Amino acid sequence: MSWKKLGSLFSFLNFQRILQRRRQQQQQQEESPLQLGGAQVAPQHGRHPIKTHGAKVARDHLHDWLILMLLVMIEIYSVLLPICVFIFVYFRRRDVYDLHHSVLGLLFAVLITAVITDAIKDAVGRPRPDFFWRCFSDGKDVYDRWGNVVCHGNKADIKEGHKSFPSGHSSWSFAGLGFLSLYLSGKIKVFDRKGHIAKLCIILLPLLAASLVAVSRVDDYWHHWNDVFAGGFLGLVVATFCYRQFFPNPYDDDGWGPYAYFDALLEESLNDNEDTAAQTTNALTAQAMEVHVVNQSHPSNEDNFSTPELDYGSTSRFDDIELGRR
Repeated sequence: MSWKKLGSLFSFLNFQRILQRRRQQQQQQEESPLQLGGAQVAPQHGRHPIKTHGAKVARDHLHDWLILMLLVMIEIYSVLLPICVFIFVYFRRRDVYDLHHSVLGLLFAVLITAVITDAIKDAVGRPRPDFFWRCFSDGKDVYDRWGNVVCHGNKADIKEGHKSFPSGHSSWSFAGLGFLSLYLSGKIKVFDRKGHIAKLCIILLPLLAASLVAVSRVDDYWHHWNDVFAGGFLGLVVATFCYRQFFPNPYDDDGWGPYAYFDALLEESLNDNEDTAAQTTNALTAQAMEVHVVNQSHPSNEDNFSTPELDYGSTSRFDDIELGRR
């Protein structure tokens, strides 16, 4: 028993020494200020602001954020595909106006469509085709004495079952891919009156992809056919309005570029004209100053008695008469 007590005593003393060392280290850290951007800042224990710890956290979780962004982009198919096309066109044309306005218009189209769709869903509250199984998860329907339905399924599934009209996947798909279709129709000049059907098939591909997404919602028994039709129509209308805010009509001669691009060209042309006019004015001013300097370099005749400088090389009759040579 004495050996055990002695061992416990030594272990207690070692524990106290470890605590003292840790306290000394903490005191040294508190006394030594940190250097951040040339300014001394004392560390505050228990606080981890962005300035001191943000970079480290971002580095430690960089791969997590990259995977998360990749998953979001894969889920948002109606945004990912158009943005990839916009970036490809940018590397071909090097026009930041086209890239910025196309991405901005696409995001506006998708987000506005999402807000309108969710608002209508909550306002209408139409049951989905599979609402029976959401309400009666065991397949046994229950009614009260007045004949009203008594749902005994999962409350979250029942709430989601009242959001059939309009179809969200259909509206988002036609908003994003419909915007892409309008964008491509302007870029490849589908309506150039030359009758190239191949161009028409290209711009129909995004609409076909959106239609397949819409059809899958009916096939999965999540929406009625008119829910899908209303959602697709809503997405196309919003996409058209957003596209026309930044781009001309696809059938216009200038439908291949945004309004901002042509405004920039006009501004550059005006600046070039102003620079040319300024250079011409400067050149005329310089010539006038040279003539003025040359005129002032001749002897003055302010006293009206000095003899003017004569040109002896002249052969005119007037100069010969003035010189008295005849």
